[in-house]
Amino acid sequence: MPAECFLSSITDKESIVTAIDNAPRFPEILTIQQNKYADSISLFKTLVARASSSAELLETIRGPSIKKDDRMSLLKMFRRCVSPVIDTEKAKKIKAIKTESLVSNYGHTFKSIEVLQRQMADLDDLSTAALASLIGEYDTRGQSGYELTLRFFNWFNQRFDDEFSIEGPVGAGRDIELSSIFTDYKGSFPCDFVIRRLSDGNVVAVGFARYDSTRGGAQSDDRTGGNSNKVDKAIEFCRTTDNLFKILFVSDGPGLTHNDTWQEACELDGAWNGNSRVTTLKTADIRVTSDWLNSN
Repeated sequence: MPAECFLSSITDKESIVTAIDNAPRFPEILTIQQNKYADSISLFKTLVARASSSAELLETIRGPSIKKDDRMSLLKMFRRCVSPVIDTEKAKKIKAIKTESLVSNYGHTFKSIEVLQRQMADLDDLSTAALASLIGEYDTRGQSGYELTLRFFNWFNQRFDDEFSIEGPVGAGRDIELSSIFTDYKGSFPCDFVIRRLSDGNVVAVGFARYDSTRGGAQSDDRTGGNSNKVDKAIEFCRTTDNLFKILFVSDGPGLTHNDTWQEACELDGAWNGNSRVTTLKTADIRVTSDWLNSN
């Protein structure tokens, strides 16, 4: 663990976590999802009734007659009702992946259209509510992360409005590639935000914002390895060039306090001779300072 690790001195880990509460509860969520997906479910039932096979149903959903926004909801229902192995994110790529490929490779997992038609025809209000909840299960995924980024950007701009600037997508948007900042960087190094010194425009830090509502197991292992790799890449790049910048991890949420995630945060905080820091929103005042940013 780095000698300068601030997080290791925290005795009550929960005390530095910001609870971002933006998800509706049960049973209120049922009404919200029913209202949101009522038209999509109705359209799905119509398409099912007209299809001669489940493969034809998928072809229609991915066809030009279906609007983009409707398609995502229909693909979620196809995954839930017909074949759980049809990945929604992959299936939405209608130009890159042909329906014939999906059918030939995964068609053996499709529920028969006869069974599906009978089930959709008999769908009662309770089952409709359940289906709406299933396809809307991940609707709030990522929203806490967007809110964390927005709050940190607002804090940063108020704190350093005459000294530093911060740039990056707030909400959904394309990451900033390090190669777009340092033209001599080769490879992929996507960042969530970049901090520049206003006096000379130089980049003083790149950063990553993550809100973990919960964290554990393989999911935590992936995050741990990914963050450590970012620091390793930055060290190697700065070692072989004249560039120098810091890495700031804005990490928050109850999932941060899980043992393995917390341990990783402690290993990152103060690593690279202090050029890597981890902060939550509550500790930003003492962790993200002018002295640290300017010490390159």
